[in-house]
Amino acid sequence: MKSVRNLSCLAFCLSILLAVCLLGSAASDSNSLWGKKLKFIGRPCLWQLHPNTAVPALNELTVCILLRLELLTEWTGFDYKAPGQRSIELGLQGKGQKGSVWLFGRKVPLTKELKSDKWYSVCVTWSGRAQRLRVYIDGDKELEVSVAPLSPQHLAPNGTLTLGVSHYVLNSEVQEEDGKGLFGDIGLFRMWARERSAEEIKENNCSDGDVVSWDLRQWKYNCPPEPDSHLHCAWSLYKIKMWTFLDTSLKAGKCPMSLEEVARNWLENIFPPRISVREVFVSSPSRSCHGVNNFSALHVQRPQASLASSACDNCFSCEVYVNVDPAVNVDVVQANITALLSGNYSSDFLNLTADPYSISVLPVESFPEVTKPTPTVITELPTSGEPTPTVTTELATSGPTESLPARPGNMSTTREPLDLNETIVGPDLFFRVDLNLNITGSPTNPKGDITTWVKNQLEVNNSMIVLNLIIEEVNGRYMEQYNGHMILNGQQTQYNCTFHVQEFNMNSVENNKALIHAALTSKYENGSFTIQTIHLVIKHIVPENCLEETTFTIFGEYIWPEAFPEVTQEMGCKKPKSERASRLCKLDIETDRTSWSVPDMTNCKPIVTISDLENINVTTGNAEQVVDMIQDLVSNQLENNTELFSADLDTVVDKLGEVVDASVVIPAVGADIVNIVADILLSKTDITPVASIVLNLTERMGNKMDFQDESVNVTAPSLALSMVNVDPGDFRGLTFGVSCTSPILNPKIFVNQNFVSEPLPDTDATIALPPALHDLFLPGKDNKTRIQFQFYGTEKLFQDPDLNNGAQSSLALNSYIVSASVNGSHVHNLKDKVVVTLNHQKPKQQEFEVRCVFWDFQKNAGQGGWNSGGCETQSISSNQTSCLCDHLTHFAVLLDVSRRDLSDTDSQILTVISYLGCGISSIFLGITLLTYLAFEKLRRDNPSKILINLSAALLGLSMLFLLNSWLSSFSNYGLCIATGASLHYFLLASFTWMGLEAVHMYLALVKVFNIYIPSYILKFCAAGWGIPLVIVSIVLAIDKDAYGNATPEEAKVALQFTDQFCWLQNDVFFYVTVVAFFLLILLCNIFVFIKVLVQIRQMRFNKSSANSRTSLQDLRAVASLTVLLGLTWLMGFFSFGPGRVAMLYLFCIFNTSQGFFIFLFHCLMKENVRTQWRIHLCCGRFRPNNYSDWSRSATGGTGGRPKKNILVNTVSVASDNTTTRKVSDSSTGSAPNHHQRA
Repeated sequence: MKSVRNLSCLAFCLSILLAVCLLGSAASDSNSLWGKKLKFIGRPCLWQLHPNTAVPALNELTVCILLRLELLTEWTGFDYKAPGQRSIELGLQGKGQKGSVWLFGRKVPLTKELKSDKWYSVCVTWSGRAQRLRVYIDGDKELEVSVAPLSPQHLAPNGTLTLGVSHYVLNSEVQEEDGKGLFGDIGLFRMWARERSAEEIKENNCSDGDVVSWDLRQWKYNCPPEPDSHLHCAWSLYKIKMWTFLDTSLKAGKCPMSLEEVARNWLENIFPPRISVREVFVSSPSRSCHGVNNFSALHVQRPQASLASSACDNCFSCEVYVNVDPAVNVDVVQANITALLSGNYSSDFLNLTADPYSISVLPVESFPEVTKPTPTVITELPTSGEPTPTVTTELATSGPTESLPARPGNMSTTREPLDLNETIVGPDLFFRVDLNLNITGSPTNPKGDITTWVKNQLEVNNSMIVLNLIIEEVNGRYMEQYNGHMILNGQQTQYNCTFHVQEFNMNSVENNKALIHAALTSKYENGSFTIQTIHLVIKHIVPENCLEETTFTIFGEYIWPEAFPEVTQEMGCKKPKSERASRLCKLDIETDRTSWSVPDMTNCKPIVTISDLENINVTTGNAEQVVDMIQDLVSNQLENNTELFSADLDTVVDKLGEVVDASVVIPAVGADIVNIVADILLSKTDITPVASIVLNLTERMGNKMDFQDESVNVTAPSLALSMVNVDPGDFRGLTFGVSCTSPILNPKIFVNQNFVSEPLPDTDATIALPPALHDLFLPGKDNKTRIQFQFYGTEKLFQDPDLNNGAQSSLALNSYIVSASVNGSHVHNLKDKVVVTLNHQKPKQQEFEVRCVFWDFQKNAGQGGWNSGGCETQSISSNQTSCLCDHLTHFAVLLDVSRRDLSDTDSQILTVISYLGCGISSIFLGITLLTYLAFEKLRRDNPSKILINLSAALLGLSMLFLLNSWLSSFSNYGLCIATGASLHYFLLASFTWMGLEAVHMYLALVKVFNIYIPSYILKFCAAGWGIPLVIVSIVLAIDKDAYGNATPEEAKVALQFTDQFCWLQNDVFFYVTVVAFFLLILLCNIFVFIKVLVQIRQMRFNKSSANSRTSLQDLRAVASLTVLLGLTWLMGFFSFGPGRVAMLYLFCIFNTSQGFFIFLFHCLMKENVRTQWRIHLCCGRFRPNNYSDWSRSATGGTGGRPKKNILVNTVSVASDNTTTRKVSDSSTGSAPNHHQRA
């Protein structure tokens, strides 16, 4: 076993060693020039483009080169000349530190000096259509010049190219010119068949060229390259091209999988995990392999998309896209991938290997998007008779039409390196089509059927696509004549269609017109309906390109390169680098002109935050870009959160203020600002702290807005602004109206250039300015006066503390807010009133009242609040109110949603009654407590002990009510919470003891036999004082701020909303812990009260006439029970409607006097209490001579203390009569006529 293990270990080590050796060998023999440089030191050294690598005719191009000068002599970077020509077609030369770019024989000097012994990256771009030459040095644009129209429209093809030296051609041989050789180094020479953007040059500096690559197989040279550690470049995206040999043991035609699957399985097995295979394309499968050892020969092969072969052919061409993560130096990746592909791979029945001479590993800018292709910018023409297979996919576009059909087969769908020797770059042909047609029959979806018909007619061969299709029905019964045909529109439905046609094959204009005309004039029938064209106009249009544009967004700075119409440009995201951003050069159907659409940054992440706005200095030049950035930041923040943080809100508002102050505001910027404010208002952001700033901001913005027309309107969800420039000499009044159907929709604005006192139809808010207002006009720009109207469909900017106290306020905003201003001036004391008509959000009930108010910015210490001064209220209907005001500002309507207001007289009287009643009750409750606590004989029975606790609770309630306003006047946060909580506690305790009084009576009445309850009073005390304590503690634990400076419902009337009062502010706590608790106790007490009344009635029938009670005694018993059980508090639940004022008077009188009535019935009218007063407080003849018998009867025995085990009923054996009598006496205070044993 040991020997087997040793052999296994030895075999493993040998395999590792073999792999390392293989990698080293591959690296040393690599064809890659990445990480290497060309050294020119005066010795004969000629690097020329290999004759088998041809430069095609290019309509645009990019050339990049790394250059380092050692001696500042006359030098050449690269030199490209047309066949048979000695002039420089394209080149980079210089003398000393001065460099020059050559294009079509024209010399363009560079302004930047090139120092010696320093590497420079020089890129030259040219666009034939734009007639533009650009030069970049180290990623920065060095110059941009226009190329004369007489210059050639394309680079001459099949020319000769040399590096480091200038050259000429003699007898088909390239010869070096003397005196212009470089003393220095060259690296990374690459050429692309398109004009790369500044962004791509700066960011994608490691991608290889698609015309000329940095690969040995494309060059012919007589001096070898040298490695240089300074030239390494890390990259992740690569394209691999190779010829693959396949050996199988299966019979021909029996391959169980496609060649793509074979190749993918092979590559995924040999590549390490850090190299992931993305796309695999296979082309040119054959039974016998070509002897491919030519690099350029491989480049003319273009893989097909999704080509599946049913047979296991011996040889096929393969194009693979891989991602290396993390990024590694290009030369290392090329060497390792080449080594891995050069080895043999065996799997089951297959053996695969790649031709090492055909392997090409090129760094690319991006992968081809098979699922989401981009439009075409390159047309590929084959150089041989064989068709060149390309990837064709479906193109997506925006606009009225749906997805577009596939591009034709000779159109490239990506910006990947070109493989052909001849390319033609140019825009497609565009046509505008105006079509009038009739539909006869019964189509289910006419517009959809027309769309399908147009597309089917024109998009047959994938050479055209239909764009921006608009279909409109022609309404009315009328006769029209087109081309001599009379059509009766009452029998047929007529439609007008307008659309663009984009043609790819670049046929002649006339041929395309003929094709479109033939396709659209043929009659179409499908059985249910018929389409017949009656008028057709086809116009060839030549839209301009979308020019290069730089955008500054939260996703970074992007320089979008020039694009053909209906072409989507793509750029790499700043974050994350692996994602792409896109932007369409959109052709507009209305104007037939192109413009950039909004960039699609869906896959990108912001690199700027709201806090970064503080570092931006707003100027006249960047104000619009700053607003766009703020809008993107706010939108992005609200997509991820429901609100803006307070600091972010302050930053946004401050920066918007700087934008408004920086310069005049154009309508587009103003619309963006209004949309930003609307987005914040629709979120859950608390905007109250900056509400006044925002209102001032929107008004300043409206006053500074610059527009050419007479007026301009700006709308956003729940917001609307209208700015009108009026001539003071021709002012006849002005009326502004707004209709708002939903808070999330834009309002609709109506403006009438006259004074209209009646509300405009279909409006929710109208404000009419009288003609006399012109007397207050101040001259503005061009002797015009700016009148500004504003509408707010939300009340978030108008938070009045007096209205925001929930249950403590009966007023509520019941309309939208509308405002008017004149040149930002303060307009007041108008003789002719401004008429403001506002619709109610909730219909006004008969007992409710409305009040016209304006927003007073100075109220509540500058926080703002509603004020009714200067406005007269005229109620039009239950749904609408008209206000006549003598000033201009923000107007609204308030509604008393609870009850009608009391008169000043009633309020003052109720205030006196409340304080007087509580004061009197406090005095007599104190006397009652003192009496029962001082005389032990009075508090020996259970009812007396319950009465003592009830009196203590009511005394605490009355004293706190009297002292509350005084304590709250200190404006101490903690003291106010303690006062409110204590008042809440004694209020609950009072009701709890009223309920316990009822429980005791119920047990005494219903439970006829003796019931033993140990610690009876102790348990009552625990409930009477503990339950309120638990409730108040829970409220404090949940939200201690539930108690604060407010006005309780019962004190509103008494205090007339003026005095401060510490009480519950939270509606939920108020209704749950006060109203619901009261209602529960009162329902139980009503039940016991009815039971007692029934018992008294039965007692009267059962007693003899001699011992019967009088009606006066029964009435006294009922009144005593009413006071003890707190039934007078029920009046508070009936203080509404027409009798509200009367019920409030009764409520205040009886409830504030409850303590006095307790003293009256249970002290003053009870004989045993009066006797104790006479015994202990009187002397002489007023003092009783003998009270021992009474004393013994009162103590329940012959001189002993009562038993600790107390019975609920006070008699041991008693009939219904005796039991009822005891309860009645306890309640009414009457003395018994005879003594009973306890």
